[in-house]
Amino acid sequence: MMRTVVRRRKKAIRAEDVTVTDPPKVRRAVTAAALGNTMEWFDFGVYAYLAGTLGKVFFPSSSPGAQVVSTFATFAAAFLVRPLGGLVFGPLGDRVGRQKVLAITMIMMAASTFAVGFLPTYAAVGFAAPLLLLVCRLVQGFSTGGEYAGATTYIAEYAPDKRRGLLGSWLDFGTFVGYSLGSGLVTVLTAVLGTDGLTDWGWRIPFYVAGPLGLIGLYMRMKLEETPVFQRQEEEQAEALADAGPVEEARQSGKGRLKEIFTEHWEAVLICMGLVLLYNVTNYMVTSYLPTYMSETLGEPETTSQLLVLGTMLLVVLTITTVGRSSDRWGRRPVFMAGSVALVALAIPAFLLIRQGGILLPAFGCVILGLLLVCFAGTSASTLPALFPTRIRYGALSIAFNISVSLFGGTTPLFAAGLVEATGNDMVPAYYLMVAGVIGLISTFFLHETAGRPLRGSGPMVETRQQAHRLVSASRTTAGRQARDVWFRLRHGRRRG
Repeated sequence: MMRTVVRRRKKAIRAEDVTVTDPPKVRRAVTAAALGNTMEWFDFGVYAYLAGTLGKVFFPSSSPGAQVVSTFATFAAAFLVRPLGGLVFGPLGDRVGRQKVLAITMIMMAASTFAVGFLPTYAAVGFAAPLLLLVCRLVQGFSTGGEYAGATTYIAEYAPDKRRGLLGSWLDFGTFVGYSLGSGLVTVLTAVLGTDGLTDWGWRIPFYVAGPLGLIGLYMRMKLEETPVFQRQEEEQAEALADAGPVEEARQSGKGRLKEIFTEHWEAVLICMGLVLLYNVTNYMVTSYLPTYMSETLGEPETTSQLLVLGTMLLVVLTITTVGRSSDRWGRRPVFMAGSVALVALAIPAFLLIRQGGILLPAFGCVILGLLLVCFAGTSASTLPALFPTRIRYGALSIAFNISVSLFGGTTPLFAAGLVEATGNDMVPAYYLMVAGVIGLISTFFLHETAGRPLRGSGPMVETRQQAHRLVSASRTTAGRQARDVWFRLRHGRRRG
């Protein structure tokens, strides 16, 4: 009995275990991380809205439906290399630091997106044109393999425990701002230049904008410091390696970390993949496929479909931090659970409204999809990093995230377009979303609540020294009560003996 009681006893938190965050550093961390996501999703917004135009430029010999499928196949190809990027950049970020890897991914993303604007067309160089586009997309995919996981890890390791949901939501705020900027720019160019002008030369302009955006993001990331959580982890590892034998050295190596991810944390990996599937299938369905679905499949004017989806993104931008703050108060699981159930129930009504044509009813359908999407977008960045301990967080999250995105998220536009083309059923996207909702619901059922709690492998993080003193005092009081309970139980047990 004594062993059981002592094992259950919780140690008191010491003052040195608590990290007091520096507000200016937290703001810089959130801004720089979010700007990288803005850069990444500026490219996605441009590519999604230019899918029909890029099909004409790089695949002119195909039918309109085949052009769209070919363009989305090139889009999906970038996601096939994302797990490779995750395997490289994730473990590297756990060994050399988050900040260094995030600077590298920013350079690669900006350069590859900028290069698309200079590519020759199919009319100029023939089959080499789509091959060059594919190369640029592969570089983009490889670099983004370390981007989102690194950015979420960086913000999570800087954020106070009780505000991680709010601060994490700013990362995806940058995501949808970037998408809105990219899609908004294409919408303006479409209205000003017309379809012919956009096809002739106007499609290049959005990609040129990526260069200056990338330089700004790189400058901000080069000014960042390592997270306090990673710095403490490095010190502990250095002490461990100083007296380590071959077993500990193998454990700290890249191969040792990869083995640990899949042997000791496989449940967290599966939960992460399920939540990422839920978020990204919904995300790519709305952001990447919906504009093309409305214009190419339903025959709506391009400007109308673009404006409707752009309005949906603005709705997400306006509500995402509110959802993040709510997850700090109510918890991550309730938000994910409610969103999953609503996705299963409302996917078909949303697409039935979108099919009606015109402006008003499709706008209601888009609003439904936007509110469903924000449930996952506002909560993911604070939920996913908390699944893994510090020493493998970047690597495990990169691998799980990118495998799921590659297999299910990035392929969503391709599969949806292909299934609609093959079956002639324009309600297929709704069924696709319902399946994602069921998988998300199962994953959420096994998710442990992490709101307001320290990250795994880390001590508490608070905003002020007063909060730190209160936390230490409360912990000592709790530990004292537990010690008293141990004494009473042991004494009671001896009397009975």
